[in-house]
Amino acid sequence: MAHRFVAIGDSFTEGVGDWDERYPNGVRGWADRVARQLGKSDPETEYANFALRSRVLDDVIEHQLDRAIALNPTLVSFFAGGNDILQIRIDMDDVLGRYEACVEKLAATGARVVLFTSYDLRLSPLLEPLRIRNNQFNRRVREVALLHDALLVDHWAMREYAHPRMWEPDRLHMSRHGHRYLAAAVLHTLEVDHTITLRDLGSIPQRGFREALADEWDWWNGWVKPALGRRWRNAPEGYGLRPKWPELIRPASGMKRHVATST
Repeated sequence: MAHRFVAIGDSFTEGVGDWDERYPNGVRGWADRVARQLGKSDPETEYANFALRSRVLDDVIEHQLDRAIALNPTLVSFFAGGNDILQIRIDMDDVLGRYEACVEKLAATGARVVLFTSYDLRLSPLLEPLRIRNNQFNRRVREVALLHDALLVDHWAMREYAHPRMWEPDRLHMSRHGHRYLAAAVLHTLEVDHTITLRDLGSIPQRGFREALADEWDWWNGWVKPALGRRWRNAPEGYGLRPKWPELIRPASGMKRHVATST
């Protein structure tokens, strides 16, 4: 069966961490990998991706939701709200209410909707309030998926993501390995066979106290402080970028070929 697959959301779906300069915005990501496999299953499959890094839920609602619906998709992936959770002050009930309204609107189109929980990242003891918000988000996502008959990819429950090689040094974005594993999980949820090779990442390396403390210091100074600075300046990463695939393409004809013909 040919799909018309449309992806919306933030960096999670844009593909940040799966770096590849041959793709728009320099990233590939799980959604592109899923689209490629769907295209192998049926060459008539079409694909668009509006997701962009740093976008909060309101950005996705304003700039992506209606554009996605206008393409008459048969399959929609939706992940948004993660950047809202990272805000200093937030009304979670309000965010989750707007999240559910988006899912309801997508489900009303008749398209199959794919939702995701957010992984339980243990960033730092100082950021424990974010874990509480994340758990609240995940509980609501599960409820919304059941209520609106959406497919759920329970990222939170995927124990493979405990391995540090599944993540970028910022600890927030999946690495190439992480995106490959997630693409395989999405295809499994869709009951689509795939040819994605999942590598054994080996055992989790053990760190001593001094090494762990040094890593924590480097992370705070190299990633957390610059990210907070961008937020205070209201200059989140990625503003100015355009969606990777704003028009429907056929992945079976070669995604990198579409890049070459559109530039």
